[in-house]
Amino acid sequence: MESHPPPLVDRKWLLFTLACFLGYLLLSYSLEKAFRPSTTIVSFPGLHGAAKLTLSGDAEAPSENYVDVSPPSEAAMSPRPTTEAEMVSPQPSTVVENYVEVSLASEAAMSPRPTAEAEMVSPQPSAVVEMAASAESPSKALLPQQSTSQVIDKEIPTANAAGAARNPEADAGDDGKVVEKKCDIFDGRWVYDRQRYPLYRSHWCPFLSDQVSCQRNGRPDSDYEHWRWQPNGCDLPWFNGKDMLERWRGKRVVIVGDSLNRNMWESLACILYSSVQRKRAYVKWHSSEYKVFRALDYDCSVEFFWSPFLVELKEREDHAKILRVDMLPESANRWLGADVMVFNTGHWWTHRGKMRAWNYYERREQLTEEMEANEAFDRALRTWALWVDRSVDPAKTTVFFRSVSPEHKRENLHWCYNETHPITHQRYVQWFPRSMVASVERTIRKMRTPVTYLNITRLSEYRRDAHTAIYTSRQGKLLTARQRQEPASYADCSHWCLPGLPDTWNVLLFASFIGTPTIPS
Repeated sequence: MESHPPPLVDRKWLLFTLACFLGYLLLSYSLEKAFRPSTTIVSFPGLHGAAKLTLSGDAEAPSENYVDVSPPSEAAMSPRPTTEAEMVSPQPSTVVENYVEVSLASEAAMSPRPTAEAEMVSPQPSAVVEMAASAESPSKALLPQQSTSQVIDKEIPTANAAGAARNPEADAGDDGKVVEKKCDIFDGRWVYDRQRYPLYRSHWCPFLSDQVSCQRNGRPDSDYEHWRWQPNGCDLPWFNGKDMLERWRGKRVVIVGDSLNRNMWESLACILYSSVQRKRAYVKWHSSEYKVFRALDYDCSVEFFWSPFLVELKEREDHAKILRVDMLPESANRWLGADVMVFNTGHWWTHRGKMRAWNYYERREQLTEEMEANEAFDRALRTWALWVDRSVDPAKTTVFFRSVSPEHKRENLHWCYNETHPITHQRYVQWFPRSMVASVERTIRKMRTPVTYLNITRLSEYRRDAHTAIYTSRQGKLLTARQRQEPASYADCSHWCLPGLPDTWNVLLFASFIGTPTIPS
């Protein structure tokens, strides 16, 4: 049979299919061109040379689109360091006048877990809460940062710490070499350390006075015992009572001052006593004005002399009390010969009304009721400084002066009563006269004998939680249940629980005695 060509309708179907295919190709090309990214060039005026950045856009744009951007600040271009605390608790913060106000978590969330004694010897890493401080602005409080991170040896450095640790331009000498800088051990932060603190237990020291034995007096919380001071840019030497006794073998340490220095003496005596065999050390309370700790195997003694003014306060036959601003007390002769001396004065000079300890000032054997408090304080300091310069051999004796211990009363905005955490928001209002602080610092600078200034004021301002409050004694008697119910009248927001904050003062004393750590270069 003869074959015939395909019908015309089949040819039309073939042409239609080809046209559809060509149309599909054309449509795909158009869509690709329509959604191709544009090129945008960003220019940063003020920079040397042409600084351009190519960005990707989502729609078609002219091939060159110049966008002028104001030069960013240095702070904006530097990413803020991120701590583990911020990763865990990223609450927003607002900076106001060099201190930070933070939306706080609940009390339960902020509170560290209660410590069991078994945990003190556990190898488990410690839960850490950091609180930053700066020694330069004593009336403003920087904020701690709450953290639930587990830390064993090293802390995550704060921005200030990182900046302090390395600054080659500041550390470089004239020859261009990087030199080591002394670390400011009083500038740092508080770290909650369950593993290393406290340094001792209160029941290890039966001689601790009722005034400072908060646990024995019924204080229910103990978190205040577990805070460790961490300087920025360096580490404090590991504090060891035996090491301190070894360094003080055959030496005599004298602590002179008011009840806050007695607080410091009790702390130091307990640290050393708990480091030796009980039968080879003792504490004697000769009187309210003289106490001594002695470690027999080390031939070392640590003595406390009561002298709240560092000058003589005498009482006449008519019971009038005279403050002699140009005469040291008779006990000064017994200070002589010490290898280490630690002095303080301050709070007793601010007492007024019935709390004032004197009726008259005496200067050059002349009595007067009228003398400015700052003038009397300044004259007394000069009398003390002159005695040190004339009587102390700096080749044999190391002299320290401890700065004022802060109070936490209602006028400071942070009342100590019922507080279980350090200051974590707002600010601390320094009540102690700044003029008196300046007088101490000025006097020390002018002295011929080197005096190390233990500037514990700033770091102590955070510790509203560490005061004895109602777990204390008054005039030698423990507060009664009724008195404890009247904290406005009976809470002691000046002295400190032991173990507690004064232990840190002694750690800093030890670090200063053996040599301030250097910032690693």
